[in-house]
Amino acid sequence: MHFVFMGVSGSGKTTVAEGVAGQLGLSFAEADDFHPRANIDKMAVGTPLTDHDRWPWLDKLAGWIAEHDARGESTVMACSALKHSYRDVLRQGAPGVYFLHMHGSFEVIWERIEARRDHFMPPALLESQFETLEPLGADEPGREFDIRNDIDTLVEQALEYVEQRLRSARAPATGD
Repeated sequence: MHFVFMGVSGSGKTTVAEGVAGQLGLSFAEADDFHPRANIDKMAVGTPLTDHDRWPWLDKLAGWIAEHDARGESTVMACSALKHSYRDVLRQGAPGVYFLHMHGSFEVIWERIEARRDHFMPPALLESQFETLEPLGADEPGREFDIRNDIDTLVEQALEYVEQRLRSARAPATGD
């Protein structure tokens, strides 16, 4: 099983995902680390990425999921995954991809972004991300998490969600 912690920049997806991956001993990927230099440079000067910029990046991420799935390993990934179509690409990597949407208001996330010093995305791109963000569809396995909760609570809630899915995947099938 594969768990993608998604949301706009500053939503806490990486922090929560790292916490869950660390506690469960699962492989972790930060999707930003897969961006080519050209994408990072665009974002650093406040230029939103286009779908054309994102498709090769998403394909790399789906490949990472597929590699781990082929080895029978569950994974955790932090990735914006803003659009349904982007999440569809990630789901092509393997069956059993779940999305944990770190959801919050523009105002709450704006404050977080302004306080960050170690990230290549300037706060000006947040508005663009909110415009692009599509909520999880009925056909997408996952759930929303309210980022007004503190990080420890979010990690605990996400851990419970992930562990429940992992347990149900390991449960023996019942029936005749």
